[in-house]
Amino acid sequence: MTAQPHDFVSGETPLPEKNLRAIRAALIISQDREAFDAGLKAVLDEVRVDLDLGALNAFIHRWWISACDSVRDPEGRRRMHERAEQVLAGGPRSEGKPWREILAARGIDV
Repeated sequence: MTAQPHDFVSGETPLPEKNLRAIRAALIISQDREAFDAGLKAVLDEVRVDLDLGALNAFIHRWWISACDSVRDPEGRRRMHERAEQVLAGGPRSEGKPWREILAARGIDV
C-alpha cells in the first residue's frame, strides 16, 4: 500500500513516481530543488558511512510528499518559501510571538 496526499482526486495532474529522478523533476521551485540536491548529497554520504538504506528511504518519502505538494499547489509552495524568507529575515511572526514560544506552547522542544 502506498501513501497518497488526502486531497488527491482522480483526473488531476498525476503524482510523481516515488523515485529520485521523478521527485526532483516535480520540484519546480528553485529552493526545493536546491534543498533536495543538498539533502541528497548528505544522505548518500550517510548511507556510505552507515551502510544503511533506511536514511535514503526516509529521504525519498519526505521529498515525495513535497513533490506531490509541488504538483498540486506550486503557488502555495512559492508562498511558503516567501513566508519562510520573511520570517528568517526578521519579518512579522505568526500570532506576534517568537516561533520558539509558539512551538513550546505546542509541546515541541526546539
